[in-house]
Amino acid sequence: MVTVAGVRVVIAPDKFAGTLTAVEAAEAIADGWRRTSPGDELVCVPIADGGPGFIEVLRAARGGRLLPLIVTGPLGEPTAATVLLVDEPAARVTAYVESAQAAGLHLVPFERRDPGPASTCGVGALIAAAIDAGADRVVVGLGGSATNDAGAGLLAALGATATRDGAPADDVLRAGGSTLASLDTVDLSRARARVEGVELVAATDVDNPLLGVRGASAGFGPQKGATDVQVIELDGSLARFSALIGRGPDGLDPAVALGAGAAGGMGYALLCLGATRASGIGTVLEGIGLEDQISGSDLVITGEGSFDWQSLRGKAVTGVAAAATRQARPCLVLAGRVGIGRREYAAAGVAEAFSVEENEGSLEAALARPSEGLAALAQRVARTWGRR
Repeated sequence: MVTVAGVRVVIAPDKFAGTLTAVEAAEAIADGWRRTSPGDELVCVPIADGGPGFIEVLRAARGGRLLPLIVTGPLGEPTAATVLLVDEPAARVTAYVESAQAAGLHLVPFERRDPGPASTCGVGALIAAAIDAGADRVVVGLGGSATNDAGAGLLAALGATATRDGAPADDVLRAGGSTLASLDTVDLSRARARVEGVELVAATDVDNPLLGVRGASAGFGPQKGATDVQVIELDGSLARFSALIGRGPDGLDPAVALGAGAAGGMGYALLCLGATRASGIGTVLEGIGLEDQISGSDLVITGEGSFDWQSLRGKAVTGVAAAATRQARPCLVLAGRVGIGRREYAAAGVAEAFSVEENEGSLEAALARPSEGLAALAQRVARTWGRR
């Protein structure tokens, strides 16, 4: 008798925002797949793109030690957060900061979501704590924020100062994006001195600039609770703020750089401090060694809550698809909903995309039983792509 070997499947989803963590999503896909194709070898590698889950995923792969902290949340409330410290060769230490732990949208109840007053002070406090703990390199994962302040609060927590009507106005920097237009001056000298000698990396989940139709306010403000009028006001406020800061020491304008609009403009603040920009998903994939896992596989599955135009701007699923393409492996996307067509996702290296919403019959049904719905979708997809 000839035994046919099963398919080796790497399952590498991101979180399904608001319903499943990346770990839970991977488990649900694996559970459903086994119902149809129990002989397949399944390798679960949960991922993150810089947003929620960034530290959890990296710690599982790299180890390290957690530094627990209490910092200010997006609306000023005390919030528990952690910094991951990883020892590197030559006695160096890399610190990983997950901005969503201190400024995440999940920290704000739905009825209170308003990016106008939301602040990034807590993220600045995490960076300061990482430096105080001896980090030579600080990698800040950006994504999933409730804020739209161009990182003004982050800068203030690191020492930036401001004036309004000739008087000190450092509190305005900490008060969210809606008040920044009232400032007369912004001085980053103390903040830059605070991070001097430390390599800063902005690991962004998107490549949007700070301002304009693709900027932080217009691109992501509405999902954080901003009205149409507020989007215009916030974009103007951030434009005023960035004009006061001006060009960086290198003569370039950080506001137009790729990733400046990430996490409500926190990417911009980090670039003002001399950070280099890296892909959030690229940082994670390198840290967890996904390329090596894919090289020995037959099929790659990834996924997220909503597979849409934002996914194509540097988020997790397209990072996984690109890694699969480099290894000449087919990549499937299993998502809560699919909002782009085959032509768009094929160009990103995705062979097929499947929707829990469509499989369950409605978005309401998909949200009512997210784990079961994702497992059922995986069970169906395995009939075509698995070994039976």
